[in-house]
Amino acid sequence: MTATPFDRTDVAYFRKDGDTLLPNQPACSMWSDDQMHGVALSGALARAAEQQLAAVDRPELIPARWTVDLFKPARMQPCSFNTEVVREGSRICLVDVTMTQHGQRVARASATFLKPTAAAPGEVWEPAERPSPPPLDVAPPATSAHVPFFRSDSAWSQDFREHQNAGRKASWNSSFPVVAGERLTGFQAAAAIADGASMVTNWGTGGVEYINTDIALTLARPPAGTEIGLLATDRVEHDGIAVGTATMYDREGPLGTVIVAALANAGRTVNLSGVEYTDDGERRQV
Repeated sequence: MTATPFDRTDVAYFRKDGDTLLPNQPACSMWSDDQMHGVALSGALARAAEQQLAAVDRPELIPARWTVDLFKPARMQPCSFNTEVVREGSRICLVDVTMTQHGQRVARASATFLKPTAAAPGEVWEPAERPSPPPLDVAPPATSAHVPFFRSDSAWSQDFREHQNAGRKASWNSSFPVVAGERLTGFQAAAAIADGASMVTNWGTGGVEYINTDIALTLARPPAGTEIGLLATDRVEHDGIAVGTATMYDREGPLGTVIVAALANAGRTVNLSGVEYTDDGERRQV
């Protein structure tokens, strides 16, 4: 089954003001009322990388690697983007993106776009376990953004209170458009949702007590649409530094892998046991 990217543009992470992006309320994180979350940041950076790829007219290339460094809290303030083609060849194009606010760098990203070819003939090991999305009667194909579904020690649901536990987590996501009035692309959706790897690897009994400092996404193929899942596959933690790994997948199967590094942030824990989200991005205490 191939999903169709939704066209809803009245709710988005950003709106355009010339070449600048202005954050909307759905871009605001739970860490602070003036801090953007990585989902919006990664999506906006991916949009800039895609625009640069289009500028060099390489539509045959697909995204294969996406890395983001979140080294400074991004505020709910205007955002500017600078892009650079680092290397362009017949089968590869590397694009770097830097995001600035008021002239200061707050995040950077690097994209590797590759040219698909025929698979090599030899046999190679692959894992037998494959992630699966929620059943269609629980999460029908989305035509607009929706609150994420989670599975943990509890069954698939959109009730965050049911999943604040120590169980292995999976999520099923449909992102907002990055920019109002623009169609969300599969790469933008994958880049944005990749930040959610921290939710499936660092959300436990005390809430989300770790804040991720980066995102490393690898893709073997583009997503079939904009609905994307994450399944926690590994987590290592020592002295307040955690490394979480998740498989990214869609309704057609696995796409690739996300790795996030995170720092303990227990002084500003995001407690989700009393939070409810609406599909238009509003957050409520319950």
